[in-house]
Amino acid sequence: MIDFFIKVKQQELQKLPFVLYRKPDNIKVVGYFQKNDHLYFAENFEESGFVFAPFEGNQRILIPFDQSVKWSSLITASEETSDSDFSMSENKQAQEHFEFLVQKGIDAIRKDVFKKVVVSRKETVELQKFDLVSVFEKLIQSYPNAFCYCWYHPKIGLWMGATPERLLKSDNKKFSTMAVAGTQKSKGSQKVIWEKKEVEEQQFVTDFILKNLKDLTSDIAISSPYALKAGELFHIKTDIEGVLNDDSNLKQVISVLHPTPAVCGLPKQKAKDFILGNEDYDREYYTGFLGELNKVGFDNETLKSDLYVNLRCMKIKENKAYLYMGCGITKDSDPRSEWEESVNKSGTMKKVL
Repeated sequence: MIDFFIKVKQQELQKLPFVLYRKPDNIKVVGYFQKNDHLYFAENFEESGFVFAPFEGNQRILIPFDQSVKWSSLITASEETSDSDFSMSENKQAQEHFEFLVQKGIDAIRKDVFKKVVVSRKETVELQKFDLVSVFEKLIQSYPNAFCYCWYHPKIGLWMGATPERLLKSDNKKFSTMAVAGTQKSKGSQKVIWEKKEVEEQQFVTDFILKNLKDLTSDIAISSPYALKAGELFHIKTDIEGVLNDDSNLKQVISVLHPTPAVCGLPKQKAKDFILGNEDYDREYYTGFLGELNKVGFDNETLKSDLYVNLRCMKIKENKAYLYMGCGITKDSDPRSEWEESVNKSGTMKKVL
């Protein structure tokens, strides 16, 4: 992979956009290196390229395939590296603020404003040194089952992540997605036992997707819920697949799915209004989505898209890493437990810094 990462370094020095990514359970890293620093956008989802979209708003950045050079490389085993020594001691002020936000969400649910809301926080980590290549290598080695990426545009910034959640995979009219919710920390070989709150939260997500895709699709099939391992965390996952109607398109499906109840809440608009009015920070591209958009297949006719929700991610800026963590809140949530869950999630990114 030496030549591949030399190309990355050259692109970084020239301040030109690029994206590197490795799909779940894959041994190939793909890179698209844009040949200019122009800002391209995905406006109608008929474009072809790597899309990077925010939680809120229409600034869906596109690295067009036809304006980029593609490189790929097989992953080589790396030496074991020790985890960086970041203090996991609790910031009392941050904890109190987050627990207050969680309680506010619980109170709104009990007043029947919405059924579920996902609240989040941002944490800043000071970096003594940061090397993009070594951190990305550690990311792909640490999270083989996640979609791992490094995305850069000089006019937007540098983002990295390892997300366990696919938003949508499509092959012309065939599509698949997933409902993911609930979080538990891995306890070795112990069987995962889910609480009522976690099962209910995941069912909300599944029901929302099925209900809202009903008019756009046919032949929908779902799996039984099962445990999904992402690093040291487990989530509940249900697989969903089907076929788009002849008069349905990718933009319609994405508008239905994004943002999902797993990152926003239910009903979607009321939960989103609560988030935008109470989180006190801009999520930017956290809980947005990213991935391949309308990639031409080997037959030059099939168009394939593979999009992921931007979870377990961080923004790097001026020797600081900004980490983002969210928790799904239902009427049975406990503010202290949600804080502890957010601390567990922050460890995903701290592990590779």
